[in-house]
Amino acid sequence: MTASKDLLSKTRGQSTYQAILTAIRDGIYRPGDPLREEEVATRLGVSRTPVREALGRLQEKGLLEAAPGRGVAVSILSMQQIFELYAMREELEGVVARFAARHATEAEIANLERLNARFSASEDPKVAAQWNRQFHARLYDAARNRYLRQAVEDLQETIALLPDTTFIQPGRTTTATEEHVAIIDAIRRRDPEGAEKAAVGHIKAALEVRLVITRAET
Repeated sequence: MTASKDLLSKTRGQSTYQAILTAIRDGIYRPGDPLREEEVATRLGVSRTPVREALGRLQEKGLLEAAPGRGVAVSILSMQQIFELYAMREELEGVVARFAARHATEAEIANLERLNARFSASEDPKVAAQWNRQFHARLYDAARNRYLRQAVEDLQETIALLPDTTFIQPGRTTTATEEHVAIIDAIRRRDPEGAEKAAVGHIKAALEVRLVITRAET
């Protein structure tokens, strides 16, 4: 019975953690916003215990920071942190694409094309961002390396702190679609170096758009 309760508590804590992370990613909680246990628990329909545990875990990962007085707030990334974040994205996404060029099946490549088509057709930036995450998630699957995937997913959690999606920038969805095509084409040719180069270029382009958005907001 105790083991069952522990498992249930762990599952509830994990789902609460993911729900708060999704709320940050979706802009419900924006950088600098305070998060109070009672308010979060009410919004998610859970008790304060899993919320308290989730907030503590998010703070340990640097996604939340101590707020003036009591409580926590969504962390605000400095410009230097943004550069560091994208530098790591370049390295990791490049390796992901390199591995995918070696291991992706034809079915996985076809699925990447389908996801990119859905992404390209998205007129709502938030919808485009969702399809983009699906595209990259399937790319991580195709890389066939659980440790690399974990490293990328941990980085993706920090990326959730970036306010707004880069797809709010006019024309970015179109250029990102073309960058995805370059990655897919290199994977289909079984060209690890070409796939890595295309993926790194994709992240560099995303950084340029991110800097334009960030500077416009400051």
